[in-house]
Amino acid sequence: MEEKSQIYLNKYLNSLSEIERKKYQSFSSDYFCADEHNANLCAELIRSGQKTATCSLNYWYVSEKELMPVNGHLQVVVDWNGEPISIIEIDSVETCKYNEVSAEFAYAEGEGDRSLKWWRETHWHYFATECSAFNIAPSEDMVLVLERFHVVYR
Repeated sequence: MEEKSQIYLNKYLNSLSEIERKKYQSFSSDYFCADEHNANLCAELIRSGQKTATCSLNYWYVSEKELMPVNGHLQVVVDWNGEPISIIEIDSVETCKYNEVSAEFAYAEGEGDRSLKWWRETHWHYFATECSAFNIAPSEDMVLVLERFHVVYR
């Protein structure tokens, strides 16, 4: 974790009681999305509480052997330049096929007009690009990892 993010995280953790601190065992720092504009936009949507969900390709975790997100994980959300914006705690993690994502989940993602139609169009383009990098074809049945979270520190 970058030093700025670690200092930001420590500030939050030090504001908690010892009992509260002990419940957290998993930490990271990262931005959302794959480009500067959307990373900064998502950081602000998260900070404001509008964005309370995100998703990613399950294939990313399986093929890259990355750790699956877990409940209770704390993430320092940074902007594209690595500046800490907020800290979120993951509340739930589940898998779901792309074509089974609900309108409620699309709304919770907090982006665009928050409609399922907008979500499907935007995320199809995003996941198609990711699939291409893995040399796999995107499909309506591709499995996504859906995360829900809330801001614990601004």
